[in-house]
Amino acid sequence: MERPGYLRIAADLRNRITSGEYRIGDQIPTLPALAETYEVSETTIRNALALLRNEGLIETRARAGTRVRERPPIHRLTSDRYRNKLGVPSTPFTRDQQIGWSEYRLDKKFERVGATPELASLFECEVGEPLLARHFVFFDNDQPHQMSTSYVRWSDVEGTPVADPIHEPWPGGTVAQLATLRIRVTLIKESFTCGMPTEREAKTLKIGSGVPVLRYVRRHIAHDGRVVEVASPIVRRGDTTVVEFDIPLT
Repeated sequence: MERPGYLRIAADLRNRITSGEYRIGDQIPTLPALAETYEVSETTIRNALALLRNEGLIETRARAGTRVRERPPIHRLTSDRYRNKLGVPSTPFTRDQQIGWSEYRLDKKFERVGATPELASLFECEVGEPLLARHFVFFDNDQPHQMSTSYVRWSDVEGTPVADPIHEPWPGGTVAQLATLRIRVTLIKESFTCGMPTEREAKTLKIGSGVPVLRYVRRHIAHDGRVVEVASPIVRRGDTTVVEFDIPLT
């Protein structure tokens, strides 16, 4: 079955953008010009451009026409990002983004919740166990790049600075926070999936609904084997995130 015309046109324009025929900042031909080129109606062209706009490839501004949008830089999530650098205020996010502390901003909201069956399975605890839910949006130079909900056990953090959002962002991140409670993290586990963004994810990260996202679940595990933190999920735009692992064989 032949693809609908707008999908065929969107694919052709997408190829022209990714190949560099249309470069960043270049103006896309007008609706009438594209309709004439592809021998379709302007409505079909509008549908094709709407698809590319949702993918973040183009943007349309009043009196400026439709142009190829600047692409965000690629960020690599490396396997050593949870290791602190002594003397340098940082977190795994700032190391992922390769930014300084002054370029980092964090929106946050804290609330006490009970462990759902899914969280209880991740924590290896009873359903309903009190947890502190910490909802974060991570900014690099005032642009949102990551969102997450991080859970810690209420019994570990009640009445401590870790439970007070005024102390966020915390240099060193969760590992450093838990160390102040004499909880030594010795293992971090992560599992990754990808998909299309929810309406909330697209709005928070300021991406089009056609831009895929990377979602992952992270668990901090203490030296005694106890799961002491679960982040579920951590969400980043997937088209500019590369997950990089070192796999020693000796």
